[in-house]
Amino acid sequence: MNILIMGPAGAGKGTMSELILKEYDIPHISTGDMLRENVRNNTELGRTAKSYMEAGKLVPDDVINAMVEDRLQQPDCQKGYLLDGFPRTLVQAEAFSEIAEKIGKPVESVIALEVGFDVLTDRITGRRICPKCGAIFHIRNHAPKVEGICDECGAELQQRKDDTVEQLKVRMDEYEKSTKPVIDFYEAKGVVSHIDAGKDKSEVFADVKAALEK
Repeated sequence: MNILIMGPAGAGKGTMSELILKEYDIPHISTGDMLRENVRNNTELGRTAKSYMEAGKLVPDDVINAMVEDRLQQPDCQKGYLLDGFPRTLVQAEAFSEIAEKIGKPVESVIALEVGFDVLTDRITGRRICPKCGAIFHIRNHAPKVEGICDECGAELQQRKDDTVEQLKVRMDEYEKSTKPVIDFYEAKGVVSHIDAGKDKSEVFADVKAALEK
């Protein structure tokens, strides 16, 4: 099953991705992880990407596209893939559509997680992250056993500097501007499922699963 998962910051992409992977045994592919892996392994694409990153520039679409094409042809993608964070723009979506068709792995389902601004605000401003092990908590929905302390490793939890209402508005504006055309692109192909992600995670996953098995 070839899946894209989309949604604004705080929509629950990480949580839903974990549940999808357990259910369908496919790899979770994020462009951020893929970039870091190529740089770490000193691949030709990684070296190219690193030159842009060290110059403080965005890695060009053609480099990202080539990484995605290579990644989707790895053995663990035989059963499919879950792509997260890509494509972000209409140009990327059009290019990726050609790549995916060429290698015989076209997108079969786009899960679009949708959440109201008030719910996102609560999720984002209440989020606390462990700088040591990466565990994520929430002051109300998933509070640590000891306030401000990570359950996993005992480090002091932190709030990300951009987890504010002001930054959320900026990110939402950017998401709407760049991502709506991508969703419209896949809508025309008839593969988008709009999911109300403001509910309890078990309810959200039930809707996601129903959409994937439709």
